Amino acid sequence: MNLYVSNLGFHVNENDLTNLFSAYGNVTSAKIITDRETGKSRGFAFVEMQSEDEGKKAIAGLNGKDIEGRSISVSVARPKTDRGNSFSGGRGNRW
Repeated sequence: MNLYVSNLGFHVNENDLTNLFSAYGNVTSAKIITDRETGKSRGFAFVEMQSEDEGKKAIAGLNGKDIEGRSISVSVARPKTDRGNSFSGGRGNRW
């Protein structure tokens, strides 16, 4: 189960997330999303748990938990959607 984790402190790293979520089951991956230009954390991450049951336990146990003075939010990640061509703005190209 893929989980979305938001409101992370900027010093939290992927190992911290893996350790935190491991208390609820097997973590198959933990990825903090970073800014393309600066490489700094954008304050959210995706954590993948081995099973749906483990993911639900992690949500129940960690959603609203205080980590580094911030109340994190943990929910089921939504599938990535196609945003289309960002240059056209939905109005078609006017070149």
